Amino acid sequence: MAEQRRILLVEDDETIALAVRNRLAAEGFDVRVAGDGETALVEYGRAEPDLVILDRLLPGLDGLEVCRRMQLARPVPVLMLTALGEETDVLVGLGVGADDYLAKPFSMRELVARIHALLRRVERAVQLASEDTVIRVGEVEIDTAARRVFVRGAEAQLTRTEFDLLRRLAERPGQVFERDRLLSDVWGFSEAAATRTVDSHVRALRRKLGSGVVRTVHGVGYALVRR
Repeated sequence: MAEQRRILLVEDDETIALAVRNRLAAEGFDVRVAGDGETALVEYGRAEPDLVILDRLLPGLDGLEVCRRMQLARPVPVLMLTALGEETDVLVGLGVGADDYLAKPFSMRELVARIHALLRRVERAVQLASEDTVIRVGEVEIDTAARRVFVRGAEAQLTRTEFDLLRRLAERPGQVFERDRLLSDVWGFSEAAATRTVDSHVRALRRKLGSGVVRTVHGVGYALVRR
């Protein structure tokens, strides 16, 4: 029997928390719930979850600070829930260590799909870590085993998803990847409404690596620039 995966759900809306907990429990997950940031950090240290679902807006410590502290203590996949919908807010969330985000209101089906995709990416990252490969594209160097990225010799701190996206683009420098294909290859699912997720992560990569690293082909997708 496969080991039961543990999820920490951090959500102050009791109605949403109950609905999500019940659905995830029905999917076979061990779900722990916290309603505020301070409680979430205590439960995080106690439960050592495999994944965290984290509301952006929380009483007391907000989701961004909670995410930052969690990642400092022990890196973990984080799916951030946001009702704000602003691109800058999403980028800040990705910048403090969130791997993906989901805008409210959301369907339970999409939430479950995102969770499974995140967990699969973690498993795949462990497998790929055994491959001692360094990819160099222009001024960017990617150490796939150590999951570290350097730009002109300086290390860039990427989230798990940002690293996976960059590595996929770097496998074929110059090739244009459609958004749907990147969703499938990196996130593990394909939803037309979710292509904005790709756009947000590309913007985060540009902010960390430089604006000219990833090229946009309007109406098609993205390519890593060969220089």
